[in-house]
Amino acid sequence: MPPLPHLFENNRRWAEDARERDPEFFSRLAAQQSPRYMWIGCSDSRVPANEIIGLPPGDVFVHRNVANVVVHSDLNCLSVLQFAIDILHVTDVIVCGHYGCSGVRAALSGQRVGLADDWLMHVRDVGRQHRHLLDAQSTFDGKLARLAEVNVLSQLANVCRTTVVRDAWARSQDLTVHGWIYDVQDGLLRDLGVEVSSSDELGAVLDAGFARLERGPGAGSADEPGR
Repeated sequence: MPPLPHLFENNRRWAEDARERDPEFFSRLAAQQSPRYMWIGCSDSRVPANEIIGLPPGDVFVHRNVANVVVHSDLNCLSVLQFAIDILHVTDVIVCGHYGCSGVRAALSGQRVGLADDWLMHVRDVGRQHRHLLDAQSTFDGKLARLAEVNVLSQLANVCRTTVVRDAWARSQDLTVHGWIYDVQDGLLRDLGVEVSSSDELGAVLDAGFARLERGPGAGSADEPGR
């Protein structure tokens, strides 16, 4: 009997269901992966990339870490990004945060969580850089939601500034970087209205994105009910 037998049983049923729906599913999947999308998201167990966008295995190349942070010294993230763009030729990179993120909460509240404190310093820096957007919110939950949104825009900017993405754009490769946020309370994604397809667009698109947040309530706003 293997350890965690219920998980092996779940896997067996999943594989059987997949073959029943599509007898060629695993043979196609084994032949090659050709995803169009790369997803950079949070490690939170409530935010499974494939499931929330309704795509099967093989369609999304995924990198996840606490609070969906992109750091220029993180060779893990950069290697995944480079493989996705240079080898798999994805056309869309999605940076997706989520409301109620425990990492963002710890960064905002100053809660000590251990070694991850050093990692979350990147999110604290984002909060300090955009303190006026957080201060405009009257409640802690509002500030928490706004920091999650601001963090998406800031990490998207970091993606766009990597040598991997800039080199792809320099050779006119078809590549767009998107900023989204997910709400665990209703299961819906919000488009933060930020997508960048060239180095020349980055500054203006980011400025417009932060300006939308500064104007207050709207799609994905911290002031929406239920935040």
